[in-house]
Amino acid sequence: MSEMHTLHVFCLFDEQFVLVQALLCSSSNLNLTVTAILLKMYLNLPFLSQFFLLTVVVKAVSDLCLHKMGGNLYQRIQQECERHISAKLQSLVGQSLDLVVFLSMVEKCWQDFCDQMLMIRGIALYLDRTHVKQTPNVRSLWDMGLQLFRKHLSLSPEVERKIVTGLLELIERERLGEAIDRTVLGHLLKMFTALGTYAETFEKPFLERTSDFYASEGLKYIQQWDVSDYLKHVEMRLCEEHERCTLYLDANTRKPLVTTTEKQLLERHTSTILDKGFTMLMDLKRVDDLKRLYTLFARNRPAELIAKFLDEKLRAGNKGTSEEELEGTLDRVLVLFRFIQGKDVFEAFYKKDLAKRLLLGKSASIDAEKSMISKLKAECGSQFTNKLEGMFKDIELSKEINDSFKQSSQARTKLPSGIEMSVHVLTTGYWPTYPPMDVRLPHELNVYQDIFKEFYLSKYSGRRLMWQNSLGHCVLKAEFPRGKKELAVSLFQTVVLMLFNDAQKLSYQDIKDSTSIEDKELRRTLQSLACGKVRVLQKIPKGREVEDEDSFLFNDEFAAPLYRIKVNAIQMKETVEENTSTTERVFQDRQYQVDAAIVRIMKTRKVLSHTLLITELFQQLKFPIKPVDLKKRIESLIDREYLERDKNNPQIYNYLA
Repeated sequence: MSEMHTLHVFCLFDEQFVLVQALLCSSSNLNLTVTAILLKMYLNLPFLSQFFLLTVVVKAVSDLCLHKMGGNLYQRIQQECERHISAKLQSLVGQSLDLVVFLSMVEKCWQDFCDQMLMIRGIALYLDRTHVKQTPNVRSLWDMGLQLFRKHLSLSPEVERKIVTGLLELIERERLGEAIDRTVLGHLLKMFTALGTYAETFEKPFLERTSDFYASEGLKYIQQWDVSDYLKHVEMRLCEEHERCTLYLDANTRKPLVTTTEKQLLERHTSTILDKGFTMLMDLKRVDDLKRLYTLFARNRPAELIAKFLDEKLRAGNKGTSEEELEGTLDRVLVLFRFIQGKDVFEAFYKKDLAKRLLLGKSASIDAEKSMISKLKAECGSQFTNKLEGMFKDIELSKEINDSFKQSSQARTKLPSGIEMSVHVLTTGYWPTYPPMDVRLPHELNVYQDIFKEFYLSKYSGRRLMWQNSLGHCVLKAEFPRGKKELAVSLFQTVVLMLFNDAQKLSYQDIKDSTSIEDKELRRTLQSLACGKVRVLQKIPKGREVEDEDSFLFNDEFAAPLYRIKVNAIQMKETVEENTSTTERVFQDRQYQVDAAIVRIMKTRKVLSHTLLITELFQQLKFPIKPVDLKKRIESLIDREYLERDKNNPQIYNYLA
């Protein structure tokens, strides 16, 4: 006679007990009932009774698994866990308006959940080790519990939003000097980490809130305090943020948090700090303050900061600055430039910013631009400025090409009327690398591009043109009910706005389908048109972020005092991706330089010890680098068979011809 097994599992968390009842009917008709009762009652039982109950329950679980009933057991546990977790999280909806009390309730809910899942896992360990491991795509009991908690938390957006709001409020109170319960804070942040939602659910709004907080504080204190006091405050704030990362924030938050704090308290006020305090500190020989100034800016990428400072000074819009004053500023910056390490970082960021100034017509003075390049050439040599000078040659040559094009037969007979277009033809090696970005252009612009390409290739055979849409900018003539305007916009902004010639209202998806602009860039473009200072479009519903469900309307009520309005400031702003890409290119170039230097030295010496090779590399390389990074490049060259270790002494390298 075959054996029959049935199972009933109840995970009654709200009573804090796990009841496992297993009825085994064997051929001998022996009935066995195993009961694990209330955990609180169970904990009050004598030790031997506890031990007996646990032994019986664990034995029942292993018997069920051995009789191929593990799947049924797993499903019942999962169902009961889900029922309980859903009920517990739903019970938090509409709870206390006091955020601290609410967070304590959530923490209690989370701690109970963890304790209960650990008890279930302990009792059903055999299930985890057999059925779960042997069955594909089945989570461990602990991971199953986390997945259910994550699922039902996301199904309770009010609870999740209230948790995040409460955490951000607590941290802001702490920044303002109030004592808070860091234990609750730490437990709930660990909850998000365990659920795998920390970065998206908490870190993103936390960094945005941090940026807003320090932007406001920096603006207030830089005006109220002298430079010495301000730098002490910045130093204190950075120490506090490092401490937060140690005490309760996820370790991966440290880097973006410190970067955000430095950006708002230091980078945004670089020129003010230097203009307002540097000379005074030098004149008064305030050594401690100068040391603090150097330390803060040194860890904040001084080469990059100097490049950005120059971009600010050389960019159009610096009203009230004479040519003589600008020239004096450039001379003073050059003094600082002489002392920085990593001039390749300066070159990369300076080149990126110079490219935007030239291509978008944002340079305050071409004479000042050329003067700065002459100073850099005198300081670092022609090799340092070769690409920068090449960029100016391209701009001047492009003017000649455009004049020639306008007089050509192609332009006179084929160009569509009503459009004027100027093209910059750039030599790839001189300019920063730009990622290609697709966009579906209006028909008129496509025609213009095709005619220009035909003209250019007929004049310069063997060359290839590749359009960089992200760098294009236009002037659109717009008719609003309150008057006509000219809008200075980017090419992406142009493509979006021209859709509204044929429609009053478009959804985000409509615009995406019609333009083919990459998702992140399209959101950025729509933000600039509907959420910025100049709102040519209206977003429904209102808000700072562009969501998939949003719709956009042509703004009939738009009005502005000026006839020509600049909307394309978005193109001058550096994105996070741009900054990261520039930094990564410098790092990649350094790797090539290190490899070339190692091969050059070894080709000359043939045989060299590790110590002597490192010493020569430090003498030849013009940027700071750690010995451990040099060792990695040596290992890479050994793997690629440029070098080999001596068979008798691993500290000696041999060059392989």
